[in-house]
Amino acid sequence: MKNPSFIGHLFPALISVGLLTGCSTATTSTSSPAQPPRQERLAPPGAPEGSCWHQNTSPAVVETVTEQVLVTDVQKNAEGEIITPAVFRTETRQEIVEPRRVSWIETPCPEALTPEFIASVQRALAARGFYNGRITGYMDRTTRLALRRFQKASGLDSSTLSLATARHLGLIAVPRTDS
Repeated sequence: MKNPSFIGHLFPALISVGLLTGCSTATTSTSSPAQPPRQERLAPPGAPEGSCWHQNTSPAVVETVTEQVLVTDVQKNAEGEIITPAVFRTETRQEIVEPRRVSWIETPCPEALTPEFIASVQRALAARGFYNGRITGYMDRTTRLALRRFQKASGLDSSTLSLATARHLGLIAVPRTDS
């Protein structure tokens, strides 16, 4: 048989949850349709209006350094013969070879990244030997890895498509220079 005091404590809690849920739906149904929140686009200071950017973080490059450190020097007798050999200790430490860097990359704006456009990115990377997956039109893991390999060759270690890369691949028009 069930414990009546347990059910007595559980029942008011269930009623409260039901009331809160009811309030929530009642509020939603009487309010006007919600406008999707306008997302603020991050950009570096002085970025042109309407341009889109990605803040890229390159991790620090850390190197492990191992060296032998002299603990006790060699002991020699008067004739120069070694009585006690030198004793060394191995020390290992991490050194930052290149510090972490935060930089801005100008990118195509999200509304331009349609499935057709991404499929074109995949085909362009495949034509250059960087992508060997299916042409899906999705910026999936395989596409991002291929994009990172392609951009890394030109000094940009990022899996986010830069505007410069999109132009280099011939997918976005290069602005005219009137000179």
